[in-house]
Amino acid sequence: MTIEQRLAADLGVDAARVRATIALLDDGASVPFIARYRKEVTGALDDTQLRELHSRLAQLRELESRRDTILRQLSDSGQLSETLKAELLAADNRARLEDLYAPYRPKRRNKAQEAREAGLAPLAEQLLQQPDTDADSAARAYINHERGIDSVAAALEGARHILIEQLAEAADLIETLRATLWQQGVLSTRAARGKADPDSKFRDYFEYAEPIARIPSHRALALLRGEQEGVLKYRLELPDGQQDLGIELIRRHWQLRRASLSPWLQDTLAQCWSRKLQPQLENELVKRLREQAEDAAIEVFARNLKDLLLAPPAGARTTLGLDPGLRTGVKVAVVDATGRLLEHTTIYPHVPRQQWEASLATLAQLCRRHQVELIAIGNGTASRETEQLARALAAREPALALQPVLVSEAGASVYSASELAAQEFPDLDVSIRGAVSIARRLQDPLAELVKIDPRSIGVGQYQHDVNQSKLSQALDAVVETCVNHVGVDLDTASAALLKYVSGLNAGLADNIVAWRDQHGAFRNRRQLLEVKRLGPKAFELCAGFLRIRDGDEPLDNSAVHPESYPLAEQIAAAAGLDVAGLLAAPERLRTLDQSRFVSDRYGRYTVSDVFAELDKPGRDPRPEFRSVSFRDGVETLADLAAGMELEGVVTNVTHFGAFVDIGVHQDGLVHISELADRFVRDPHEVVSSGQIVQVRVLEVDERRKRIALSMKRQPTKADTRPPQPARAERRPTGATEGSLAAQLRAAGLKRR
Repeated sequence: MTIEQRLAADLGVDAARVRATIALLDDGASVPFIARYRKEVTGALDDTQLRELHSRLAQLRELESRRDTILRQLSDSGQLSETLKAELLAADNRARLEDLYAPYRPKRRNKAQEAREAGLAPLAEQLLQQPDTDADSAARAYINHERGIDSVAAALEGARHILIEQLAEAADLIETLRATLWQQGVLSTRAARGKADPDSKFRDYFEYAEPIARIPSHRALALLRGEQEGVLKYRLELPDGQQDLGIELIRRHWQLRRASLSPWLQDTLAQCWSRKLQPQLENELVKRLREQAEDAAIEVFARNLKDLLLAPPAGARTTLGLDPGLRTGVKVAVVDATGRLLEHTTIYPHVPRQQWEASLATLAQLCRRHQVELIAIGNGTASRETEQLARALAAREPALALQPVLVSEAGASVYSASELAAQEFPDLDVSIRGAVSIARRLQDPLAELVKIDPRSIGVGQYQHDVNQSKLSQALDAVVETCVNHVGVDLDTASAALLKYVSGLNAGLADNIVAWRDQHGAFRNRRQLLEVKRLGPKAFELCAGFLRIRDGDEPLDNSAVHPESYPLAEQIAAAAGLDVAGLLAAPERLRTLDQSRFVSDRYGRYTVSDVFAELDKPGRDPRPEFRSVSFRDGVETLADLAAGMELEGVVTNVTHFGAFVDIGVHQDGLVHISELADRFVRDPHEVVSSGQIVQVRVLEVDERRKRIALSMKRQPTKADTRPPQPARAERRPTGATEGSLAAQLRAAGLKRR
């Protein structure tokens, strides 16, 4: 099949649509642009499907490139038979392609090659073709002192090297062994010598075994990290009772009858398996396990990041940002509705200075002077104490109707010390920059979080153990999707936000800001063409995602692309209005039949999207803002007790559960088994990062700083079986799920 046909089959899409989509991608069109404005071409594939297509396209093109290279090399060397060519053309994955090429790949000089040069190839062939031959008798004829074959043992050793190399390069055999070991193999781990520390974070893996194909990603990455740090040793083997299956498959490959094998040939097959093929396949399959686990971890990170970026914005309101601290004080920054810094200071309401009243007075003056509406409080050290201060301030100044909100400050310190922050606030202390960031992320999480490397936001699982290049690509794609999904205000957006808009990059984003600084606010989208180096192609890709409020063209504040303005005008005329009038009276759209406007130029998807946008132009697709309400008096682990019902916010979702901030400076874990009163396969089915949830405390371990939570309903007397509490866990990068015994039971294995 062609690449287009394979992609069509994989994605369940018409091949012609795949071909047209590939043409758009090759022409430089971005995924958000294709997903939003080229639905007629793709059949309305969404961002996720398009990114999968793009990724698979790159993989298949890489496979074809490698295939072409191999075919060319074999042809040039005269080794390409018609049979081999057919097999290479039929190979549908990289592993199969390399297996077929292995016997012909240029090799460094090895013992098998030396044995062939010594004339031992006929001996190896004889011992294979006549498996019941007495090996010692056959080998005596090959003793040759001039060639370095001084004994029967030396001759047989050379023959063995030849046969083992033949087996290691038998493509069909390797494919069978690979599949068998992946499907049936058990990966076991033990503590490395001298590393069996009972307090080690890897202690659950000191006596661990599980079928490799069933190991969840978080466990795989944990045990692989343990091996990398020298704490663990692993081994991949066939299960008990099947250890000889590898040797049996080798015997079948050569069509040898077990009863006719000489002891020497039996030993050769055993050595081929234990010394060559099993270690080779172990390395390959553990690498495969790592790659799959990394992909799963990256997917979790990407989903959590998307939820966080699309969190509800509090809106364009003057905001007081508080970055809590004890000894160093609370950093204070006031920003206006557009995020511009108005004033800043530092107060010391907590120990050791305890200037509570003076701090309240300072904050009250700031709030009255700037008519503050929101108070954003970072959720780090002293956050609950600072929240009490904010609530006292709100009670003291009722006329301002102040709304205190705890805000995640993950990544704020990274932004504060970044080059971007230094450019924006060159004369501002790093700690004050953090307060500004906290205030802004309450106003609009997306606009502020794009300034931070997504890997520093802290919603990942084993993020430092995965391929950093793949992680960056995946997270950048999430940011791009979210930014273009929401849309960007062209007159207020930072360069950090603009660079993620479809068709733009960092250079063009800087040029847009420079044009804005020189000429003032944009009046219409066409003015983008006046921006340095922003040509017609970039305009086509970016225009629909950029919004201009109160500009010359009402449609510029909508997701209607300029290429569809004539369609919008046609729809307005059919309603007896101009565009501005129709936007003011969208109910008139209900009187129109959408099918009337479908044409060769505008397909049904485009018409439907334009109708939807005219109905609610420029709407923010994010949910309505709501803040979490932590219980008063519950501020530390010591304040918690089993059975407490609390409100919290989900900070991270992993494969084994969700971490929830309940206001005590230590996230609790809702194990996957405690997420709902039903079986949950994937925690994302139930919760998402940033979601406000009701939880019940199951267990508190103050020494280990672990909190076990549940989202199941409160058990009643009618319940015949009490709930089983999940193992409480803190939120380390290397967190594992459940007990070892539970893991082994789930895997159908016993403790070794």
